[in-house]
Amino acid sequence: MGTKQPYLNGAYYGPSIPPPAKAHRSYDSPGFGCCCFSCLGSCLRCCGCCILSLICNILIAIAVILAITGFILWLVFRPNAVKFYVADANLNRFSFDSNNNSNLHYSLDLNFTIRNPNQRVGVYYDEISVSGYYGDQRFGSVNVSSFYQGHKNTTVVLTKIEGQNLVVLGDGARTDLKEDEKSGIYRIDAKLRLSVRFKFWVIKSWKLKPKIKCDDLKIPLGSSNSTGGFKFQPVKCDFDLS
Repeated sequence: MGTKQPYLNGAYYGPSIPPPAKAHRSYDSPGFGCCCFSCLGSCLRCCGCCILSLICNILIAIAVILAITGFILWLVFRPNAVKFYVADANLNRFSFDSNNNSNLHYSLDLNFTIRNPNQRVGVYYDEISVSGYYGDQRFGSVNVSSFYQGHKNTTVVLTKIEGQNLVVLGDGARTDLKEDEKSGIYRIDAKLRLSVRFKFWVIKSWKLKPKIKCDDLKIPLGSSNSTGGFKFQPVKCDFDLS
């Protein structure tokens, strides 16, 4: 006889059946090339920041060194302003045409003394222009040859402004002209425009352009007999470095 199978009524009594496994979708991880480019970009950005920072630090250091050097030089040399004087002046001619009261004929000699009071500072006068003014109107000018002035030195500069030019005077200046013609003493202004460099031992400064004003020069006309023996008096000029 065969073995008798037990009767099953459709129910299963045993261990629980595990749920089916979920399917996983695989993704490719980034390759070596992407990592390499990412690292290279970071390095370049880092190097750029480092270079900019280095340049800024160098510029700041240079500016600080120059400022300290300039301050030390100022303490050592203590430069004083150069002094300008009109030592002498001669007016040989100053007259308008009778048929044209705006055409001025002039001949003016101006002798300047320039004093450099500094003990360790020399001055290069690269450009000097001397102009004559009457009634705030410029009537003529002349250029002076360049020269070097040593320390503790006084230099005499001779200039001659002559020629003719159209000069339009206002009513006030016309009134002053009549008074000057009557007295034989003319009130003339002189202005100097310079381009100079200062020398500290072997160090030369950059070019500076000071303005020199010599106002209210009372100059007797040489051909006039009405001056009453008036003689020109030396005048100190104003030094403007701005």
